[in-house]
Amino acid sequence: MADMKEFGEMDTTDRGGTHDYHYEDARHIAPTSGLTPSQTVGPFFAYGLTPKAYGYPLDNLHSNIIADETVPGERITLEGQIFDGANSPVHDAVVELVQADHHGAYASADRNDGFKGFGRVGTGAKGPNEDKRFLFHTIKPGITSKNAAPFVTLIVFMRGLLNHYITRVYFEGDDLSSDPVLAQVPKIRRESLVAKEIEPNRYHFDIHMQGDNETVFFDI
Repeated sequence: MADMKEFGEMDTTDRGGTHDYHYEDARHIAPTSGLTPSQTVGPFFAYGLTPKAYGYPLDNLHSNIIADETVPGERITLEGQIFDGANSPVHDAVVELVQADHHGAYASADRNDGFKGFGRVGTGAKGPNEDKRFLFHTIKPGITSKNAAPFVTLIVFMRGLLNHYITRVYFEGDDLSSDPVLAQVPKIRRESLVAKEIEPNRYHFDIHMQGDNETVFFDI
């Protein structure tokens, strides 16, 4: 193996435990801890986390069922699509959902009552939806704090993003007038955070990454 002058001398005898490259001009710098920098998500990210959405004979680590039939609460379905800047549906995104139960309590630890509080799904067209949708089966969450309206949190990962995107989903028909977070969003953009009830207990919510209908995302 040839030395790479721009990186320093390679230690070909070392097979782990220390760095293979030595930087003469950086030996005086003490190592420090910190956050790992974000990297652009590659094309195999969604396939690895949600293989069933792409026809692979592997099990998903998490499902799109947030609460099973034994969990008390109003059962709902949340569905939608993710659109890129050209208004084309994204087929290789990962969508995660986090929510409270019908009492407004989050699942901060494993529970044995059928409520997970978390779900994940891919938008691949070879999955059970076959149309690049994300689809979650859950219950309507309770109120988590004073004056807050019921909501779920959606987290979006997709190819080309350096960081995940986070948004909220409120529900059409609820009183949203006093919600403290929604009040910070310009009125003209609040509708991008409201899921439409297309039939009883079935809500539709599309996510637009860019463009005139861009969804509001939160810096958390």
